[in-house]
Amino acid sequence: MTRTLKEPDREKTANRLLKSSANKFYDPDVDIDWAAPLVEGKRFILDERSSLYGTELWDKLTPEQRIELGKHEVASVATTGLWFEILLMQMLLKEVYEQDPTSAHAQFALTEIADECRHSTMFARMASRIGCPAYGPVPWLRKLAKLMPTISYGPARYGAILVAEEVLDRLQREQMNDDGVQPLVRMVNRIHVLEEARHVTFAREEVTRGMAKLSKAEIGYQQFVIALISYFVTRAFINPNVYKAVGIRPRDGVEAALNNPHWQGTIAWAGEKIMPFLEESGLVGLPGKYFWRKSFLLPAGR
Repeated sequence: MTRTLKEPDREKTANRLLKSSANKFYDPDVDIDWAAPLVEGKRFILDERSSLYGTELWDKLTPEQRIELGKHEVASVATTGLWFEILLMQMLLKEVYEQDPTSAHAQFALTEIADECRHSTMFARMASRIGCPAYGPVPWLRKLAKLMPTISYGPARYGAILVAEEVLDRLQREQMNDDGVQPLVRMVNRIHVLEEARHVTFAREEVTRGMAKLSKAEIGYQQFVIALISYFVTRAFINPNVYKAVGIRPRDGVEAALNNPHWQGTIAWAGEKIMPFLEESGLVGLPGKYFWRKSFLLPAGR
């Protein structure tokens, strides 16, 4: 079990993160050249990170169709990230509502909300700029997710934030360092990675601090809730309608992706940094094991 964080540690971390936020932040409206043309022939994601890579459907696509599919997949991931960040902002506002606004902790939570507002706008502008719709999650999940700020609290709330942010972070770090990816996508990824690093530090410490206060019964509930949310997050990354862009029936694309070892491996790889932390903190347990495995973040044998 990770060490228990005391309240003074909480304020110390928040103060440090506030200083970091003041010293280094981006304004996507200013720091991204939205008028710059897209580069002909460059990909929007790495081929091997496509949900269909390695399948028969992928083999039938032309090089141009593979780039087109990647464009729609990056838009799907971005607008799903936007959806989750809106939920995150709601959850953080609930936290701040109960706190002393003069505390550094509450003020960093507000700073994070401001960051997420800019990120949401940035993701929306990127999808529009590359000519894709705002995919986001499927309609039934969008409705169901309205319950998330209500049913989640404490460590599970921050743990779910970590899953969404750290899985996306690993994918974006890889893309932002690859010259074969569109410059616009790389810059969007770079901004998000830099600013989310502060959010990850904040959330990790909240998980550690919160778990130390819970009873065994509460821990079981937390384990179930974070696994359920993580399952829906990973399944939401690729909206089924992206496959229409290359003439693939959505149900066929979804079936191929969910049974694709390469896509399952991509999700597992993207979760390699966060899963050990969640296991060590006690947030991965029997009540949620089914959903962890179905999310591809935990191997079937674990």
